[in-house]
Amino acid sequence: MIDNILELNISIELWFIILWFGIIIFGAILEALTLDLTSIWFSLAALIAFILGILGVNIVVQLIVFIVISIGLLLSVRPLAQNYFRTNVVSTNSDRLIGKTAICTKSILKGGRGEVKVSSQVWTAISQDDSDILENDSVEILAIEGVKLIVKKA
Repeated sequence: MIDNILELNISIELWFIILWFGIIIFGAILEALTLDLTSIWFSLAALIAFILGILGVNIVVQLIVFIVISIGLLLSVRPLAQNYFRTNVVSTNSDRLIGKTAICTKSILKGGRGEVKVSSQVWTAISQDDSDILENDSVEILAIEGVKLIVKKA
C-alpha cells in the first residue's frame, strides 16, 4: 500500500514537470504565431515552475508560483513591453498642427478640397461642415486625415 502511494506521488510530480514543460513549449509557439505578448508570460512562469518541479518543490508551491508570476508579468510587464515593441506607430509631429490657425490659400468650396498654409507649409484641406471657405480666410485645424487637414472657419 505504501509503495503504491509513493509511486502515485512520483507520477504526480513527474506529471507536473511534463505539464510545465508543455506550457513552456505551447506558450512559446503560440507567442511566435501571434506576437501578442500574452502567452510568453505564461511560458516564463511555467519555466520557473518547471525548475521548482525538478528541484522537488511541493506541487502546491509550484502552482502558486506559476499563478502569481503569470498574473504579475501579464499585468505589469506586458504594457511596458507593448509600448517598447510598438512598431506600427509612425511619429510625424503633424499632430502639433491640430488647434493651430491657418490661412486659406485656395478656396474650399462646399464638398470640395482647397489649400491652407500653416507653419510655412501648404496642405490640402477640407471643410468640417461643408461650408465655403474663401481665399485668405483664417481657419482652425481640427484634425488630420491622411494627408489633408480638416478645418473650420476661425
